[in-house]
Amino acid sequence: MSRKIRVIVVDDSALVRSLLSEIINRQRDMECIGTANDPLVAREMIRELNPDVITLDVEMPRMDGIDFLGRLMRLRPMPVVMISTLTERGAEVTMKALELGAVDFVAKPRVGLASGLNELATQIVEKIRVAAVAQVRRAPAREATAGASAAGVAVAPPASALLGRLSTEKLICIGASTGGTEAIKEVLVHMPADSPAIVITQHMPPGFTTSFAARLNGLCQITVKEAANGERILPGHAYIAPGGTQFRVARSGANYVAVVDDSPAVNRHKPSVEVLFKSAAAVVGRNAFGIMLTGMGNDGAAAMREMKDAGSYNYVQDEASCIVFGMPREAIAHGAADEVLPLGQIAPALIARLRGATDRLHHRI
Repeated sequence: MSRKIRVIVVDDSALVRSLLSEIINRQRDMECIGTANDPLVAREMIRELNPDVITLDVEMPRMDGIDFLGRLMRLRPMPVVMISTLTERGAEVTMKALELGAVDFVAKPRVGLASGLNELATQIVEKIRVAAVAQVRRAPAREATAGASAAGVAVAPPASALLGRLSTEKLICIGASTGGTEAIKEVLVHMPADSPAIVITQHMPPGFTTSFAARLNGLCQITVKEAANGERILPGHAYIAPGGTQFRVARSGANYVAVVDDSPAVNRHKPSVEVLFKSAAAVVGRNAFGIMLTGMGNDGAAAMREMKDAGSYNYVQDEASCIVFGMPREAIAHGAADEVLPLGQIAPALIARLRGATDRLHHRI
């Protein structure tokens, strides 16, 4: 039997530390090797015990979880699962934690903590297992980060030049899970203001996609928003599936429209990449571009093959640049990929292909 996943729990609440320890120790493949009530205690514990994963609260005494995470990922990168409160501020801070390098997060309930955490037990241990195999990278020093302004606020790199006249029939479809928030950002910040419409499913619970969309909207030349049921899907816009819903594309006359509903989970996910990609295969056909980014599992792989069979052109993130290679690996195994590329090359390759389509259009006119 392989070695157990060794976890340290960092949280200022004695109740949460106790509950998380019990949840972890109930698993045959993991053990809680220590708990800390603040980051300074945690720092010494990490040095001494060398855990595989830590769970980290956000609001703690002496040093908050975000400051600690930033230092940890610069000096001693390791897999971190954030335990965040489901509030508006909690959602914004969680987005910052993912930007700094946290692998994933769990939204803990504001009331009914004991029963709520136990209901989340399966999700918590699954995310710890994923974190244990994730490829974690050292975060750059803040002053050396290309995307940071003097005020410490993220700013986008220069986006590509405009594409020019392009068919409004084109649609870009992106699917992602673990590690996907930063991967999606890396693609979107390079898209020009007249990009074809982009539709996105990122596995995320209710309450967090609003902050995710707002953060991206502040970084991108395109407009980024949560998808709303029935709205037209327009060029120059990216639409993110709201957490806890299913999102698909439909036709209304000559237009694409968003369908957002409460239909059941698919592949255990809601939103599910499978749902979005399957609709693109049926509705968009050869005018679609598919992009599969980092994530655990196989959600969307079969539907991405359906997209390819319907005429789409598909990009899949390569293993070396993924936090978790599960979803891209499955897409490749299904024969869904036209190109397998490092994350940083996906947007340039897509833009070059779109620009080629524009040039061909101009030659015909």
